[in-house]
Amino acid sequence: MFVEIVVDIQNSEVDKVFDYQTSTFVPVGTRVLVPFGNRKVEGYIISTKDQTSQDISKIKAIISFDKEPVIIPEHLELIDYMSKTYNLKKIDIIRLLVPVGLRNGKIKQRYETLVSLTNTNFDVKKFRSTAKNQIELYNYLLNNKIEKLSILNKKFTQNAVKKLKNLNLLQFQEEKVISKTKDYGTISKKITLTQTQKSIVETISNQKNKYLLFGVTGSGKTEVYMNVIQNMLEKNKTAIMLVPEISLTPQVLKNFKAKFGDEVALLHSGLSQRERFDEWYRIYNGQAKVVVGARSAIFAPIKNIGVIIIDEEHDSSYYSESNPRYSTIEVAKFRAEKNGASLVLGSATPDVESFYKAQIGEYKLLEMPERINKAPMPKFDVVDMLGELRNGNSSIFSRKLIAELCDCVKNGKQAMIYINRRGYQTNVMCRNCGYSVKCEHCDVPLVYHKEDNMLKCHYCDARYHVLSNCPKCGSTDLRYGAIGTQKVVEELKKFLPHAKVFRMDNDNTRSKDAHYNILNEFSNTPSSILVGTQMIAKGHDFPLVTLVGIVDADMGLHFADFRASERTFQLITQVSGRAGRGEYEGKVVLQTYMPKNYTYKCAVNYDYQNFFKHELNIRKVTKFPPFVKILRVLISGDDEQKVLEYTKDYFQQVKNIQRENPQSFVYLNAMKCPVKKIQNKFRYQILMRITQNDYTKVRDLIYNINKRLKSKDVLCFVEVNSQNLS
Repeated sequence: MFVEIVVDIQNSEVDKVFDYQTSTFVPVGTRVLVPFGNRKVEGYIISTKDQTSQDISKIKAIISFDKEPVIIPEHLELIDYMSKTYNLKKIDIIRLLVPVGLRNGKIKQRYETLVSLTNTNFDVKKFRSTAKNQIELYNYLLNNKIEKLSILNKKFTQNAVKKLKNLNLLQFQEEKVISKTKDYGTISKKITLTQTQKSIVETISNQKNKYLLFGVTGSGKTEVYMNVIQNMLEKNKTAIMLVPEISLTPQVLKNFKAKFGDEVALLHSGLSQRERFDEWYRIYNGQAKVVVGARSAIFAPIKNIGVIIIDEEHDSSYYSESNPRYSTIEVAKFRAEKNGASLVLGSATPDVESFYKAQIGEYKLLEMPERINKAPMPKFDVVDMLGELRNGNSSIFSRKLIAELCDCVKNGKQAMIYINRRGYQTNVMCRNCGYSVKCEHCDVPLVYHKEDNMLKCHYCDARYHVLSNCPKCGSTDLRYGAIGTQKVVEELKKFLPHAKVFRMDNDNTRSKDAHYNILNEFSNTPSSILVGTQMIAKGHDFPLVTLVGIVDADMGLHFADFRASERTFQLITQVSGRAGRGEYEGKVVLQTYMPKNYTYKCAVNYDYQNFFKHELNIRKVTKFPPFVKILRVLISGDDEQKVLEYTKDYFQQVKNIQRENPQSFVYLNAMKCPVKKIQNKFRYQILMRITQNDYTKVRDLIYNINKRLKSKDVLCFVEVNSQNLS
């Protein structure tokens, strides 16, 4: 018998399937150890066959294999789909499917020995009267039926266990040990669904479809999700529930644990290798029927899926922008189709492309236009910061925001302050010669972090000493640029010394459970303020939060990206939705230097429909998605000249395709990336916009260039509808 194997070697030259032979039947999807050249490597069986076109005398035999497959049949089809759709190596996809601890052999399945009696009618009087431990051990098992060997050894001594074993009174069995992730507590609040919620739950539960659930913040989408999943479990089906941020998983898990208990498994990158393996295995063997997690949870080895739910579907974190590159939503569509499952995309601010698909019937639109109990949406105060400057206020906070913060804290309520920039201050620049301090390894300005008194690069995490004078001209007249979360916290403590101020960003949430600990302490601290980046903007539900302050609303509008207005609208709407979710009304103070911008006009009125129409019209005229597809070829390497030459060769071949298919290309150009260097790698890109009808044909032609144009000195990736063009 012959098997086709993908070997676990990250090298494009071996991105193919190899034939091996075996005298024993080994199921498809099994991990194996095989000879490869002069070494032994792991591999995965992806198919079996009776014949081979290779020289049989040269086909090697597999050395060993696992007891059971690690790749489920559906995932074998997913490997083919993703390799064709995203031009990925098969082993890179397999690495998404199999826990790293299992792949590298560091994490092995743990087993526990369980002990029970073989004879429950044994007369204990046959024991010597001094054999107290043996008698107690026998009676203990008589009452408890079964127990762990480790506990029996501790309670009654190893010798007592050995004596009963020698008398053939004990039987032993091995059981897999599966530990559970941290328990974040449960929520006991009983919730009665509104009529709108009931109707939507009924629709999703009984009609297989692709749904876009458009519900304002606080409208109760989570309750809809949980009730749909409950209905699926009652039909003996399973479910996947995705959230965009790791920080959201504890709160979501708490809700789901309350409803579904140990049937819930948690998967995200913040778990240890052991935790990830154990959760993966609970899913694999059917113990867990509901998977909750971030992007990677879409690859959970769960079978018989009834529904896949992607909350905050607009979030860019659902696109993987490092190798392997893929769209979580497209993978979810594939899995939903294979399982005959429904796909639910939920958001208060749907992606423009998703909402367009709902308009043309590709998705079925379901709407939840009101908050639970018809509670009002938070009211906006838009503050013109140019006016503040003219009136002598040069602080980062407007007088309106300070006044509202004082009232909020005084009344025992809570506030959230949003600024999507971490660190203390950015962009250290010499006032004398204009020199800007950049990372040696990346073409980006350094950020000052006051807590560590260091300059840091937010791309490669390199650290530098704080400068006292300009390295170029020697001047001591240095200017620091825009503020970050650390500076906001420091300033707040000056204005409100008695308030407890928390901070939440990538700098202080890297340790295990850091997200949970910060959010948990904040939720239990009245008269407190949480300052954070976009990780505080989505999903969190704190009844005492009555005020949201948006310090620098304009920041996102300045990016040279066709999605800049959309992302700004989404973030403003999402973060404002954190206020007024309990019994108290919410307020939002939005600080801007451009108060008349149409994005803000729509956001403060929660007018998604008009924003969508305006944005769609712009994209139709300028020919951007959803009316075209964007392909980006990203080329990088250590030697800029080699990267440039490779880019020229690649670009010439793309132009050849354009000449043969002129109607397919809306735009084509090659250039340096806006961020020209990251981690000592120079970066160039080829951007193209392709008509929808011809996209698949052109995409495959571009992928063929990648396969032909090989270079050991240059990395080249093709990105589909990239979310970050910098």
